[in-house]
Amino acid sequence: MKNFNCKVKLFLFHEVLFLFIALCFRPDAEICRKKMLTTVHSAKCIGINAVPVNVEVNISSGIGIHLVGLADAAVKESLLRTITALQSVGFRIPGKKIVINLAPADMHKKGSGYDLPIALGIISASGQADIRGLDRYIVMGELGLDASVRDIPGALPIAGLAGECGLGCILPAGSAMEAVEYGDCEIYGVKTLTEVIGILSDPEAFSGLLVRNMDRSAADTPANRESGDADFEDIYGQDGAKRGLEIAAAGGHNVLLIGPPGSGKSSLAKAFPGILPPMSREESVETSKIYSVAGKGGMCGGLIRRRPFRAPHYSSSLNAVIGGGSENIMPGEISLAHNGVLFLDEFCEMPRKVIEALRGPLEDRKVAISRLRNRVEYPASFMLVAATNPCPCGYYGIGDKCTCSPGKRSAYLSRLSGPVADRIDIQLWLDPVDAGRLVAGKKEEPSSAVAERVSEAREIQERRFAGTGIHTNAEMTGRMIEAYCRTDSVCTAFLENLIRKEDLSARAYGRILKVSRTIADLAGAPDIQLRHISEATRYRFLDRKNLIF
Repeated sequence: MKNFNCKVKLFLFHEVLFLFIALCFRPDAEICRKKMLTTVHSAKCIGINAVPVNVEVNISSGIGIHLVGLADAAVKESLLRTITALQSVGFRIPGKKIVINLAPADMHKKGSGYDLPIALGIISASGQADIRGLDRYIVMGELGLDASVRDIPGALPIAGLAGECGLGCILPAGSAMEAVEYGDCEIYGVKTLTEVIGILSDPEAFSGLLVRNMDRSAADTPANRESGDADFEDIYGQDGAKRGLEIAAAGGHNVLLIGPPGSGKSSLAKAFPGILPPMSREESVETSKIYSVAGKGGMCGGLIRRRPFRAPHYSSSLNAVIGGGSENIMPGEISLAHNGVLFLDEFCEMPRKVIEALRGPLEDRKVAISRLRNRVEYPASFMLVAATNPCPCGYYGIGDKCTCSPGKRSAYLSRLSGPVADRIDIQLWLDPVDAGRLVAGKKEEPSSAVAERVSEAREIQERRFAGTGIHTNAEMTGRMIEAYCRTDSVCTAFLENLIRKEDLSARAYGRILKVSRTIADLAGAPDIQLRHISEATRYRFLDRKNLIF
């Protein structure tokens, strides 16, 4: 009888315990029976393009939260951020097994941008909010512990992907403003998780969060602000160098400045962007995508309109200049200078491997970075402006001031290898400015006047290369050189004699023709003439056999 009573009590205890658990978790159990699997659209950037990623959330019997799909540390840490953020705004974590899959599972996922889609997936799968429009948007954003939404990199490519897929896009407010002038889809900028849920539940009530309706008065960003560029009128003398830079700007050519300290190399390079024409919309979008992926986008400023000017220190590493990383392959300085200027001061002081790594990008105008599991390609169509001293002490050519031996001078400039020098179209030697010209203080020709001539030459090239995807003479292919750089018998004879005399490479020959075509465009001449070729050859003094330093 005693054993019977114990069994009854134990049975009743189990029944009460079961009833207590059922009451505690009954809402979750009912929810899971109604809706167990939710898919949220998100994305991942590969290079400057975005690819779809689906965040699948499933709630079933069991315990624990499991995140799968080749996620990096930042994505795995999102679980703690997401749980805390959900609880801070009144949502609960179901007492069930939650499986979160980032599909496709064989592609690495990185960054904190998956916080927001994971949170929405948990809310939807557990039925705690009516978010019927979840399948109509790509959602990305980092969550703070207070459920605020923080900016993420790559917003511009993600907005482009949403437009291609016929979806809308929900992004953090600052990131969304990058795409204010781009994309054919509805883009919402949000600051809190509550706003996201409101958009998904009732888009009309939250139409004020569409980026086209948001306040853009704060669009004065470093990317678009008029900076205090140097002006040619403030640089005395150096008329030959200014002429060379004008030709380089007109045709998109690479430039090398060689001269002693104080001859104006850095000043000329800093004034160079002031004579370049503004970017076209196509160029602006492509450049803005690179900055967006790198996390340097024009937050609240739309597309980048000014041509980039990048000037890394000569001690910069290979990965910093070319781009790289292990799992997260980021663009380097050569890609951040896309459609703009890359200024490398103290060129011969840079590590040899960095200088030689410029060979491919200077020729192909793109860079492909490969790792064991990843390969990313970034555009890198930039104008290189390199500056260097002629010798270790820097004073060769100024009377007897140089203390370097001929061997030291030769060894110093030999750091600039033949293959790299071959890819530099315009090579300029700068002598010290005459003291009388400095004292006189007479203003020189302003950059605005030079920029007008450059713009006219660029317009000629735009018409010439319309529909080809090429904008400047420097980008011409071999077949284009044959079509647009034809020479008469006198010019042909001059070039043949020059090639034999200086033993020029085929690349040097092609680049001389490209520079000649640009000089002709500046002069408004339809055909290349002897005087154009003669001037172009003067800008390649490093090719001369009898060159002595």
